[in-house]
Amino acid sequence: MTLRHAWIIENLERNAVDGGVILAHWICEGISGDANASVSGTTEWTPDEGASDFIAFDNLTQADVLGWIWKTVVREDVQASVTEKINAALNPTTIIGVPW
Repeated sequence: MTLRHAWIIENLERNAVDGGVILAHWICEGISGDANASVSGTTEWTPDEGASDFIAFDNLTQADVLGWIWKTVVREDVQASVTEKINAALNPTTIIGVPW
């Protein structure tokens, strides 16, 4: 089966004064056939409105925010964690139940 990862930005928190994003809530989901798993997290920044790479909130794209997240969070490590969860679901090492 093919494993597909998807990164989702659930929500952003920003400064009321300058609109600088200070926190992103995200999820990395993985799907393989009937199995799925996810890892969620938050990433925090201290925006600088005077910086040359500052992007106003209304001009942000999902790709911008994901780029910021991946500068802090190791994308491959998060996706590997999701993959491990899916593999564990597809190939269980323990079984729950009673014989009667």
